[in-house]
Amino acid sequence: MQEYARFAGLWLRFLALLVDLLLFSAVFFPVTRLVKGVWIMSPSDHRWTSGLFVTDPLCMAFLVVMAAYFVFFEGLTGATFGKWVVGLRVQGVEGGRPGLMKGLLRNVLRIVDGLPAFNILGIVLILSSAERARLGDRIAGTRVVRVRRRRNTLDRA
Repeated sequence: MQEYARFAGLWLRFLALLVDLLLFSAVFFPVTRLVKGVWIMSPSDHRWTSGLFVTDPLCMAFLVVMAAYFVFFEGLTGATFGKWVVGLRVQGVEGGRPGLMKGLLRNVLRIVDGLPAFNILGIVLILSSAERARLGDRIAGTRVVRVRRRRNTLDRA
């Protein structure tokens, strides 16, 4: 079998992210229930410092786990569980797995891609780029590709 790829569009990337969020929910909601006694935390269940900044240790732990998940899986394997299910892979522009540094850079820049709200900048960049690359991908030198396998004519014999 040979592999070939093309750049992943917005909807497949969104679907992969949704699968990852469902995976997080399957873990985080039961942990929250065990630790806090509730399935979904309300403002009174958090420890707040000022305004909307959450400093609750459980929430901070979830944030670290989520960040590490994307950095390590995309950097080392080229795909999170969601990307794997949907058939997507993160690769360097030269091909191959991006590595931890590129995985870290592309995920740190999710903050910028999320501006001004609802990931508008990232969406505009994906839709306006021939390579369907958001800012994080452009700076890190990565691309999200759709992976399909096709049979070589020799495989049929």
